[in-house]
Amino acid sequence: MQQPNALQARKILKIQSIFGLILTIIALPFGSPVAISVLIGAGTCWLANALLVAWVFRAYRAQALERLVLRFYSAEVAKIALILVLFGAAFVIYDDLNMPALLGAYFLVQVIPTLIAARTGSRTQ
Repeated sequence: MQQPNALQARKILKIQSIFGLILTIIALPFGSPVAISVLIGAGTCWLANALLVAWVFRAYRAQALERLVLRFYSAEVAKIALILVLFGAAFVIYDDLNMPALLGAYFLVQVIPTLIAARTGSRTQ
């Protein structure tokens, strides 16, 4: 992962992991079911994005753009499948799952770190 976009993606993953842990700590006063649900939502988001980054940004040849496009779409399908499997497993395994906390954490970890990275990236260039 030496491309500039790969470095930006790794930066977003790093911010996502930190932000997910912060959300989990914030959720602790609301009880362990909420905190665990937040952790599952944030962890699912981070894991799915890490899979996408690893899949898309592995070595490739610029001459084979159609293969790169296929790789991106394949990674996106794998990401969605992983999200569905992890959410499904959480729903089946954990009885006290708090769906608003799980989905809210997923959404926040997906959106906020990307906005943070975009704002800080534009200032450093």
